[in-house]
Amino acid sequence: MRAVLIETPGRYSVQTVPDPVPRAGEVVVRVDAVGICGTDVHIVDGEFPPTPYPIVPGHEFAGEIVEVGAAASGVRRGDRVAVDPSLFCGACHYCAIGRGNLCERWGAIGDTVDGAMAEFVAVPAANCYRLPDHVSTTHGALVEPLSCAVHAFDVLPRALGAHYLLYGAGTMGLLMLQLANSAGAASVSVVDLNTARLEVARALGADATAASADAFDRPQGWEIVIDCTGALAAIEDGLTRVRRGGVYQQFGVAPGTATASISPFRIYNDEITILGSMAVLHSFGRAVELLAKGAVDAETMITHGFALDEFDSALKTFRSGSGRKIQIRPGS
Repeated sequence: MRAVLIETPGRYSVQTVPDPVPRAGEVVVRVDAVGICGTDVHIVDGEFPPTPYPIVPGHEFAGEIVEVGAAASGVRRGDRVAVDPSLFCGACHYCAIGRGNLCERWGAIGDTVDGAMAEFVAVPAANCYRLPDHVSTTHGALVEPLSCAVHAFDVLPRALGAHYLLYGAGTMGLLMLQLANSAGAASVSVVDLNTARLEVARALGADATAASADAFDRPQGWEIVIDCTGALAAIEDGLTRVRRGGVYQQFGVAPGTATASISPFRIYNDEITILGSMAVLHSFGRAVELLAKGAVDAETMITHGFALDEFDSALKTFRSGSGRKIQIRPGS
């Protein structure tokens, strides 16, 4: 089969590699669509420490089951599925207390083992979630990033009528925007330097948008502030915008060596809660249901579809900040 192979950081190409063979409990999925994520870029650049090389990237994907291995239950050939890439060990302290996303031996399809930037990929049957008939596999590839956003809302306090401030109007920021409105936000304000992205944010329900939070008339701050960028300037600014008694959530992925300045006195004096949200946890099935219900506008979220041999162009498009969700479609 054909696949994108990252041989070493910065060195990748589309190659012919052996077809995957399902082990016990696994199935083979023919990949219809796989999204490019910031993590994929980090893997290409050698900035994601868990990744071994060479590796086939791709963890946001959906397709059709074409082969079922021994002892693979609950699925059958022909099922259209979205696949949870999470590979938890099931035996460590964190898995034992139900927090597998913090697994001591954490792994993920496309991050630590070969993924879906390929015509076919072998995955655990237990990680496959059937898509309803009216949900295309192209849209189904959005389930993984949506499931990350769902987990982020699991971590946040329930707060009907809260005012939200979001930093970043990329794919994840726009998903968080739509979920905030579904969760009963009184208002959602969005900050981004990209004016085209802000236009989309307004179309998807943002109450206010600007290149800086200084443009908003809310001197008392926001009950919930969420960074979806991982950029230090946004993080440090966001920490100053939380209303007394409010919550700041770090959802965007910052470099592992980055440090941000905060005011410990303000955290104490204003009783500010700081939360993190990492990847997927017990949220994939609910993300399928939310997507099927139309809680997010999948058609607006997906802007580009590239053939497998166009991976380099797709990666450059992603790096340029053009569009929103960029997908590789191996069958095209």
